[in-house]
Amino acid sequence: MILVRPVGFRYSSETATTNGFQRDLPGPDVQYKVEQEFDALINSLTASGIGITVLDPRDPSAPDAVFPNNWFSTDEEGRIVTYPMAAASRRSERDPELGKALAEFGFRNKGTLDLSHWEEQHLALEGTGSMVLDRRTHTAYAALSPRTSGQVLDAWCREMKYEPIAFTATMDGTKGGQPVYHTNVLMSIGDRFAVICMEALPDLNERHRVAAGLAESRRELVLITLAQMHAFAGNILHLRSGKGDFVFLSEQARGSLLPDQVRQLGKHGELVPVAIPTIETIGGGSVRCMLAENFLPLRA
Repeated sequence: MILVRPVGFRYSSETATTNGFQRDLPGPDVQYKVEQEFDALINSLTASGIGITVLDPRDPSAPDAVFPNNWFSTDEEGRIVTYPMAAASRRSERDPELGKALAEFGFRNKGTLDLSHWEEQHLALEGTGSMVLDRRTHTAYAALSPRTSGQVLDAWCREMKYEPIAFTATMDGTKGGQPVYHTNVLMSIGDRFAVICMEALPDLNERHRVAAGLAESRRELVLITLAQMHAFAGNILHLRSGKGDFVFLSEQARGSLLPDQVRQLGKHGELVPVAIPTIETIGGGSVRCMLAENFLPLRA
């Protein structure tokens, strides 16, 4: 896992225009709380045997740098992709020297595919926030929004040889509702399970299409409600180490789950809840948003 320290973390009115989960939380001790929450996630990852690489932000003043999975992704072939961001305040997070930085930690890469030129057309695709990837079936699920362009999604899928499944999702599940800003707050795909808030998809045909794609992958479906989505129960990540399988999520998300859902997820890994209420409230993202998966191979 790759994490970025929340050095300049604060409420961003710019990103809040498209993120319905964000709320300002004034107070003199916000930065202290954020640092404590970030360290708690690192400690939980380490205790679970998950390898981590912690980077300093390229721009120390970037308010949302703690969510690095939006501006880059990696894959097993050694590719790094950097993405177009909707908010100007987030574009300074992108580090063109990321490959060199990761090489210093012993990781090999074949270079970087930079998609940031789409910003010139005012189009965005914010990494594995915008796309929830089924790496086994090479399917990219994407809820279209101001941060997730169907045009850029199609270009990414052509380049990476994925099949796109695009749909509309809203905060209240109605056709006129505010779009859910990122796909990874309403769904997550683990090795043998998938979590999704179907209630957020107002179009029944799109629900059927998404459900068919997930059924084809033969994963156990864990359905969550709109209220649970708002508690970040969809923003979770299945991880594996030598110590076993783990499902990382926030304490808020864990508290929203019903006993049957806990049993469903528990079959696939030990649930590891982490308390990050300040980051969730001010940043509008949860545990999965803070984790950028590192698939790059280590040097021999």
